[in-house]
Amino acid sequence: MGIPKRQREIEGRHAYVDGIRYVMPINSWEASAMIAAFPCDYDAAAALLPDAYVHPFRYFGRALLVVTVIDYRQTDIGSYIEYSIAIACTKGRDKAPPLLPALFMKSFGTGQFVVDLPVSSEVSVKGGRGIWGMPKHQANLDFKTGLSWVSSQYDLDGRMVSRFDVRRPKKVWAPVNMGATNYCQFRGMIYRSFIYFKGKAGVHLMHPDSARFILGDHPNADPIRALEHRPTPLFAAFIPDVQGVLDDYFDCWFVTPNDLPEKPLGAGLEVTYPLGYSEDWLKPPQRDATFDLDKE
Repeated sequence: MGIPKRQREIEGRHAYVDGIRYVMPINSWEASAMIAAFPCDYDAAAALLPDAYVHPFRYFGRALLVVTVIDYRQTDIGSYIEYSIAIACTKGRDKAPPLLPALFMKSFGTGQFVVDLPVSSEVSVKGGRGIWGMPKHQANLDFKTGLSWVSSQYDLDGRMVSRFDVRRPKKVWAPVNMGATNYCQFRGMIYRSFIYFKGKAGVHLMHPDSARFILGDHPNADPIRALEHRPTPLFAAFIPDVQGVLDDYFDCWFVTPNDLPEKPLGAGLEVTYPLGYSEDWLKPPQRDATFDLDKE
């Protein structure tokens, strides 16, 4: 699925939302990305999803933890890194059958529910959370490319949350021209947004030691640790040169649990209106000096 016709039709038009200016479409034209999907505990994954017609994708009795890091070097709001930790999911009143949603993605609303989404810059937080409902927050991030590994680390408050490594494929050959659906919770609602990618990827399929997702001792890692993800990913990929378009269209609906909530269902507008428009990054995370990106 390529970029929708509407995004091409509005090319060159202007938007000004929450004090942020955009030249349409909202795109990135110089970026690198890495992604991997790790089988994980289904019940633990379901516990992280709100009661809002969103269910974990079922893969042989397990769910899938999807980790994606994108190094955006050229965008309408400057450069930043985006580090996504998500659960592959479907949309509907009932759980979808196993595996079929991977083939019929539109019919089952196949996408990912974003659990945590640290980014480098404040303006990315303000736009991503305030407009699209993404759970963005500023953190210490990096994106490093070596001869053998591509790696990104996520620190917060001086402690490591996680480190994500993907082994560099020998060849980058697989064409990527697809869309992805993100589900996020904000203001007691589910926001569904759409992004489109184009590039060429190097891919590993069910290959041991093709990717590593290492959790640290920061409390933000605890919900992810409960997923007990398997070390061998279903797939892992590195896209050294990728172009992306974030759709200006999104939709949303209420989170509707059976029981009366005792407190607000997640963060609200109070977390976005005080934010400014800085493109500055926090200092890089504190790396393990023994990890060599060039060593097999």
